[in-house]
Amino acid sequence: MRVLTPDHPLIAHKLTYLRDRRTDSPTFRRLADELVTLLAYEATREVRTTPVELETPVAPTSGVHLSSPKPVIIPILRAGLGMLDGMCRLLPTAEVGFLGMLRNEETLEAVTYANRLPEDLSGRQCYVLDPMLATGGTLVQTARYLVDRGADDITMVTLLSAPEGIEALQQATASLDVPITLVTGAVDERLDEHGYIVPGLGDAGDRLYGVV
Repeated sequence: MRVLTPDHPLIAHKLTYLRDRRTDSPTFRRLADELVTLLAYEATREVRTTPVELETPVAPTSGVHLSSPKPVIIPILRAGLGMLDGMCRLLPTAEVGFLGMLRNEETLEAVTYANRLPEDLSGRQCYVLDPMLATGGTLVQTARYLVDRGADDITMVTLLSAPEGIEALQQATASLDVPITLVTGAVDERLDEHGYIVPGLGDAGDRLYGVV
């Protein structure tokens, strides 16, 4: 598994405001959207393309189109929804599927409660959106699920990651015969005893949408 942490001052700038407990939900949503767009440039670096020939107003030339089948963007509900627009801005023709997962606060394991994905993902590049890679349970389960459905290339985009989550994801996906890439805004210090990223930014879902 490749881990990419783009080094860009705008990413660091937006993360600083996302971490600040004084940042309100509307501002948090806007900054998360902007940050995902920046991360998406790196995440889509190896999106598949097909050569095409075309005519400009001046002369013939060649270019590329995104290949078929179209890539699939998969936000993890609910917090991943706050990242969807930023990703779709760069891949407007991609299809969108959804996975709903909750973390059991006692076992810290992910439980799936919703699934809106194609049954067959054969030959598809998948872009998974989840703000936080903490214990790794959600993204481990997601990777296995997508591979079982035929996905042959998976890129995961997170705002923040913990070293423990990265290690868990690397170990769990090492046996999967599919390239997996993690693109994250930053790798933080550690997890606390409750499985939250330190220093982190709190509960991303609550900060995006309020406590429900």
